[in-house]
Amino acid sequence: MKQTGDLNLVKKINKSIVLHHIRTDSPISRARIAEITGLTKATVSSLVNELIESSLVDEIGVGESSGGRKPMMLLFNGTAGYAIGVDLGVHDILAVLTDLTGKVVREKRVNHDNPSAQEVIDLLKATIRDLINGAPESVYGIIGIGIGVPGICDEDGTLLFAPNLEWENVPLQKYMEETFHIPVVIDNEANAGAVGEKQFGAGRETANLVYVSIGIGIGAGIIIKGELYRGATGFSGEIGHISIQHDGPKCRCGSLGCWELYASEHALLERARQEFGSSITLEMLLRKAEAGDAAIIALFERLGYFLGVGVVNIINSYNPEFVILGGRLAGAEKWLMKPLLQLLEKRSLPHPRKLLNVAFSELSDRSTVLGAASFAVTKFFASTTVSVEHN
Repeated sequence: MKQTGDLNLVKKINKSIVLHHIRTDSPISRARIAEITGLTKATVSSLVNELIESSLVDEIGVGESSGGRKPMMLLFNGTAGYAIGVDLGVHDILAVLTDLTGKVVREKRVNHDNPSAQEVIDLLKATIRDLINGAPESVYGIIGIGIGVPGICDEDGTLLFAPNLEWENVPLQKYMEETFHIPVVIDNEANAGAVGEKQFGAGRETANLVYVSIGIGIGAGIIIKGELYRGATGFSGEIGHISIQHDGPKCRCGSLGCWELYASEHALLERARQEFGSSITLEMLLRKAEAGDAAIIALFERLGYFLGVGVVNIINSYNPEFVILGGRLAGAEKWLMKPLLQLLEKRSLPHPRKLLNVAFSELSDRSTVLGAASFAVTKFFASTTVSVEHN
């Protein structure tokens, strides 16, 4: 019995390896998979046939010959199922329906003023339900939900502390799985954003990057040697709460002078509303800056300076290849980037800075939702009962 169990495990591992290469390298031939993996052609052919039967792989016709018979090419079937990705923001919810390759099929954004945790959760459920109801027919249906949250969560998907939402100990994964009866992954929104950038955005070719999520607060997702770094207890990346002013104003986290008090979207709006009235929005500021309003441009440049202060700390601490700045402030890149880079030139250590690239996200505000959907897809393919066994 033990031998049979071991052989079944080896088969599942080999099947996962074959599927991984079809997902990442397709169109690809059976012979090429055997060459890459070291598995025999007979083993690869048998596993591929099972994957075709499970509707995860399609044959798409013959490819170019390298001397012998033309190979039959294989393509991953991204529409065999769909995933939900959510960015739970302090003032809005952005949710997407993606196929298994991360292609966005539907998108929905709803605003909220965070009246209570329960009311926001009800809105979150309604938003997800709407996307599920509009999903195309598929073999596996909705395979999972990933949710990026603006705070610290544990392995059980409980949101332990989200200072800008003023939520504590909310068992979000439990609530969602009880409602939808499908697997749910809860993670920090900056972690999800880092994975989104690594898989779909500016970080695709980068092994060591830091994604800085700039919203009402600031968080960071850290990729080291291609893997998400979570820290000793899973709570890394709370970079918005590094203190850049030891005796500065009090932050909602309880500390003083935190970076997000100076460099976040909230900090920008707070200062703008002091000067130009309480009704001003980020969209209004962007329009006025585009029209050449010098006072508004000065506000963005000041924010760029303070963004640079925190990015210097990231560079000197982690020595990344790439720092990617994400969030709605990407629309202000033309006014933020110059003061930010000027500060980096003055204050970051020269050797870590030498090969560094700093840029705003190519994905705009979609980094987190795409990363969150990716978490759900990854969990689906890691499952020993669902990923490649379909009845």
